[in-house]
Formats: sequence, C-alpha cells, structure tokens
Amino acid sequence: MRPSTFLGGVIGVALSSFHPIVAQDFAYHGTYTEPNTNITFFTSYQTNGTVTGSGIFSLVSNGGFTFGMTLPPNAATVDSHEYIGLIIGSTPTGQGGWSGIVHGDENSASMPNHLFLLAWPTGVENQIATSFRFSQCQNCLIFDDPFQTSFNTSTTKGSFFQGWAQSTVGPADAKDPCSPIQQHDNGMGVFNIPVASATQASYSAWATKTATGPLATGTSCTTATYSGIPIPQDTSYDYIVVGAGAGGIPMADKLSAAGKSVLLIEKGFASSARWGGTLRPENHWLDGQNLTWFDIPGECNRIWNGGTAGVTCTDTDQMAGCILGGGTAVNAGLWWKPNPDDWNINFPEGWKSTDMVGATERVFSRIPGTDHPSMDGQRYLQSGFDVVTEGLLSAGWKQVTANDAPEQKNRTFAHAAHMFSGGERGGPMATYLVTANGRSNFHLWLNSSVERINREGGLANSLKVIPTNDGGRIGTVNLAPKGRVILSAGTFGTPKLLFRSGIGPQDQLEVVKSSIDGTSMIDQSQWINLPVGYGLSDHLNTDTVISHPNVSYYDWPAAWLTPIEKDKTDYLTKRSGPLAQAAPNINPIMWEEVTGPDGIVRTMQWQARVEGSNSIPNGNSMTLSLYLGRGEISRGRISIQKGLNMIVSTIPYGDANDLAAVAIAIDNMVNILKPVPGLTWNLPAPNVTGAQYLEGIDLTYANVGARRANHWMGTTKLGTDSGLEANGTSVVDINCKVYGTENIFVADASIFPGQATTNPSALIVVASEHASERILALPV
Repeated sequence: MRPSTFLGGVIGVALSSFHPIVAQDFAYHGTYTEPNTNITFFTSYQTNGTVTGSGIFSLVSNGGFTFGMTLPPNAATVDSHEYIGLIIGSTPTGQGGWSGIVHGDENSASMPNHLFLLAWPTGVENQIATSFRFSQCQNCLIFDDPFQTSFNTSTTKGSFFQGWAQSTVGPADAKDPCSPIQQHDNGMGVFNIPVASATQASYSAWATKTATGPLATGTSCTTATYSGIPIPQDTSYDYIVVGAGAGGIPMADKLSAAGKSVLLIEKGFASSARWGGTLRPENHWLDGQNLTWFDIPGECNRIWNGGTAGVTCTDTDQMAGCILGGGTAVNAGLWWKPNPDDWNINFPEGWKSTDMVGATERVFSRIPGTDHPSMDGQRYLQSGFDVVTEGLLSAGWKQVTANDAPEQKNRTFAHAAHMFSGGERGGPMATYLVTANGRSNFHLWLNSSVERINREGGLANSLKVIPTNDGGRIGTVNLAPKGRVILSAGTFGTPKLLFRSGIGPQDQLEVVKSSIDGTSMIDQSQWINLPVGYGLSDHLNTDTVISHPNVSYYDWPAAWLTPIEKDKTDYLTKRSGPLAQAAPNINPIMWEEVTGPDGIVRTMQWQARVEGSNSIPNGNSMTLSLYLGRGEISRGRISIQKGLNMIVSTIPYGDANDLAAVAIAIDNMVNILKPVPGLTWNLPAPNVTGAQYLEGIDLTYANVGARRANHWMGTTKLGTDSGLEANGTSVVDINCKVYGTENIFVADASIFPGQATTNPSALIVVASEHASERILALPV
C-alpha cells in the first residue's frame, strides 16, 4: 500500500502520558517552500524507514515525518511566542495514525512538561483533525500550563528544542479532535531549532493567510471528568494504604492478616485479567482468554512499544506504571534475592541483612522466581546468551544460579531470574493480593486517587479521594480512631502526596500553596519541614552495542498483534515458548565490582538484550546496558510544579568518581568480549576508551531518557538523622514513620537510602514485609 501523507500547522492538546522526549538534535534539516502559499520553512525531518526498539531518538519513521517552522524576522533579538508551523505526517499502514510535536525550550522537549500539538486525518475526505493547514500558532512558545513554573521558549537565546512523535495507530475516534490516543509507536525524538535559520522577512504577510481545506479543530478540548462513587461517611479503616504496587500490596496483605481493617487505594485500573483487566491486542487474538498483555511475559515491553492510554503516570516527567501492580505490572519481572550488602551498606541498624532474613525468606517462599519460565522447562532464543558467555567464561567469570547465591555479584553471570509463575507474570498480584482479597477485612478501591492527607498537627484523620476513571471513589475516607496511613505511591507519588499534605521543604510547600490546592491546603502554621524529594537515586544506565552473526532478533513488538502462529499456540495451550519469557531476550545478566578513584566499591550490573539501539538496527545486534548500582555517589532531587506534576529537577547522575568507575567497567567488558570470534563492538567504537565514550553521552536533564534505568529511589529516605533537625537527611525513621507525625508511614522504593545491586522489585517487596512487622509492633 502506498503510504499516505498529510500536512498541517497543528493546534495544541496538552498530553503527558508518553515516554518523555529529551533534548539532543536527532533530525535532518533543510528548507521547504510550500508551493501554494510560497511560505518558506526551516525543516527538521526523519526519513522513511523502519523504527527499531522503542524508537527513541529515531532518525527514521515509517512513511517519514517533517516539521517546519517560520519565525518573525526579529525573533533573534525580541522573544517571539508565535510562529507559522508545518507538519508533514504519515499514515503508512492505511489504518489511521497521528503525528505531533512538543514545544520545548533551550533545555528539553519533554512531553509531560510542554505543549504537545497533534494532527491526524479524520477519514472524511481530506479532513484533518486538530490542525489548520497553515496557521499562526497563538502563543505556542509560552508554556501552556498557567500553574507551571516557566519553561517558556526564548527565541533570543539563539536556539531551542522541539520534540516529535508519530503513531501508526489512530485515535479512538478519528472524527473527534479531542479523542484519546494511544502511545506513539512510529518513532520519537528531538531536534534543535536555530532561530537565525527559521526567521523570514515575509513572516508578517504570511501570518495573515487563512487556512484552506476541510478542518476539524480541537481548540477547546478539556480535561476529562469522571463519575465517582460517593464515599460513605460512616465508614472508617484501621489502615489505609495508598498505592497498589511492590510496596503497597504486600503491606496491605500483612496488615489484613493481622486482623486489621485495611483499605488499599490504587489510582489506576486493573491490569491483570485475574483482577478484571481487559487490555488486549486490537486484533483480538487474546479474546476469550483469561489474559491481558500484562499477564504475558513476552509482552512486557509493550509499555515502550506503543503502550496503551491510561497505563503510564500522567503527572511525572518519567516513565512509570500508574496501574494495579505499579511497576510490577509493566516491568520485565526481573526478580533478584537481595545482595546482603545492599542492606548492610545502605541501611541503618534494624535493617541490616541479619534483620532482613525473615522477610526475605517469606517473600521468596511466596514468589520464588524462575530462570526458566517456559512451562516445558526449556530456554528459548539463547543465541545472545551463548555469544556473550563465551567471552565471559574465557575471561574466568563464573556462572551462577543468581538466587541461590545472592552475595556472589563480582565477575559472575546468570540466566535472568523473573517473578513469573505458571508461564504468566505472577508476582505480588498473584500472591499477596490474592490472600488479602480473601479476607473480609480487606478492601480494594481502583481508579481512585488520594489528593491529600487531612491532619491536625502530626495526626492524620482522613484522606481526600477523587476518581481517576469512572467508578472510582469521591469524597473523604476516614481513619478509625488510632488508625494509620501507609504511603506506597512510589518515588514520585509518595512525595507528591506529602507535599500536598503540607509535609516537605518550604520551597515545595510554597509551590503547592500557589497552585489550585492553595485554598484547601493545611494552614502554614502546621507545615512540617522535611527533606522530602531529596536523595533521588537511580541506576545510571549506559547502553553499549555489539553484533555477531550468530545472534538472531525476535520481533517482540510484532508479537503484540501478529505473533508467530506456533509461538502463539504453544503459549495459549501450554504456557510455553518464547512468549513465556520476557522480551526482548534478556540474557545474560552479569555483575562486577569496581573500585572508583575515591576508594568506594561500586556494583555494576550488565543487562544484555537482543535488539539494537542508538541507531544500530535490529538483526544480529545486542544492547548491553550497564547499570551503576550500590556505591553510587550521585543524588538528585524531584520537585512539584504549579500544575501539581512531578519532575526530576536535579538529575541523580554525574559524580566524577561514579563515571570513572563506569568507564573502567566498560573497558573491562570490551576487553573480555573482544576475543570472541566474529564479535564486533559497535558502541563504543574500536579504539574508543570507556572514558572517551562517556564523554560523548550527555549527562543533562535533556538526556535523562537515555541514561535512566527507571529504578528511582530515595526521595523519602529512611534513617536515624531526623530531617526535622539541622543537617538531618531522613524523612522516615527506622519504623518507616514520617518524622513529626504520629500515624503517617511510608513503605516503597522512596525509603531506600542508596541504590541496590540489582533491579529493585524484590527488594521493595522484602522491605515492605519487614516494614509491616515494625509498624504492627508499634504501640498504638
């Protein structure tokens, strides 16, 4: 089928549910004069080609993509907030699609924080939705959120960034300009607009032109409102747990097992079919099965390849799952028994490895994990594992069964262990939530978001709740006398709720006071000043790429709609084959300890997968992602904006000693794999050292998307140095109670004082198990 194209200067629809676009110049550039109007545009474009991997920073898009911009002639000396724009998008499959641009600034073009403009064909003759053919965009370069800290574009700074994204899947209702859309699957990236190249002397004359052709505009699209179920005022609970993820689900189970009345509140909808989830492939090959895409291990990277509306959090600038199960519903399910040093080095007394033995045994008795998830016991698609381990074994590295030897994390490698069971995702939703749900004293509310904790001084008494989808709860839910609140909303969600409840640094509470929360916020005299949001940690990720003729790519994104028939049948009838394994061929996992110039030992986890990246195409390529773990010095900060969304305001990467250790690890791996016959190092290129390679990869807010592992931790740090005191850094004590409060607790990734050796899901569940014991043991 011949690809179709459409043109339009688009109008704005504010969106925030997408994989953030980050600022580097990943585009070709030129000029284009539109023949009907003679308007000349400075263009940034992607050529026609096949998008690989997640499509981030893609220089190609199926059908191509072009954005053009024309600025007033004096834009270099006088800030212009208007421009004439052009989009040439494509619908190459003939099944609809959409194209869009993100208005950025001199630093970034992140979707959650900037105005996103969309266009698509409605299917009615040549009609275009949410676009004018050519129109002057009114104040598009002034940030669209009136409550947001200014990230406005300044044309007088000489250049700024714009983002782009494109999808082959059309809106739910192509004729409706305000229709919901799904996540992009046809590339995404960012490009630089040099102001001098985009200015045109004829701008004023061109700006008077009016659009031609049939248009369907969505200038007044509004935020969706949902019908909620009123909360009865005569109902109260001993414990209210906020957030049904790796921390919240085990916590709610343990509290209800102790005989307490427990309410678990989750802002997202059901993911797994076990809990009423319904998200399945659009071509219906899963219809009639008690499965959703969340349940199938081989669909785990769906969130990065097309996604589904409503799954990702819309109030952060990072990728996170706001859905039942949280990260454990959407991640690759990697499941590691904790390295004892992750407790011993990072945590205070009461949380050392000897203290954690009981919780660890309980967790792994319920979720033992497996490194051979296919129910026939076979491991599939092992070409990448075989190639890499040939070099590791020759270099003297040791193969281990990781969860039988959690302390062996230096020059060792293993088959990946996952939380999967019975050929399905498993994890907390298939264990802890099942037993909790069997108790009459346990209650679960989905599609409901907690706006704030109502409190008098340090004593919480109720929570304000609103629906996030139809059927959610609305109103105020009460704590029973001497009741408690447990926050398990994650590294971004928990601080946000604390900020809105008057708990956090002065500057953040002032932001909330200036927002729409201002009139309902607790009085300033009752604010509790704690370092919430500081201490942000993440595995610094560095992608390297190798290739080998024996490596073979399996098309995981295609398996969403058109899985190989035998693989589909084997999975549906026997829960075996490639679809019972995590995409995209995650194997092997490798660990090494590296001592930095400062004498600190840092753990490195290499995570291999069979797919290309960084413009290296799929085929016989492998991406080896290097995670910098325990021992990492760098810390960052998250902040709340006036629109009540959360951003990484200080990135947790960049310490010189951290980077020096990463460079050593890269050099070591290059030397280990170089002797493997037929193996080619693509990145870093031959004769490029680890240090030189790192120098060429930006460590800026604009490039967070390329360097993050999405293993965010530390923003409500657990420790003995109370943040209420001078120079104190901790938000919660060793019982997970928020300093300065009587009955507000935190149990999720945000309490971790430092980064872990491995992917953290299992550690978060273990921490929640341990925290539940400490909380229940406290006198009321």
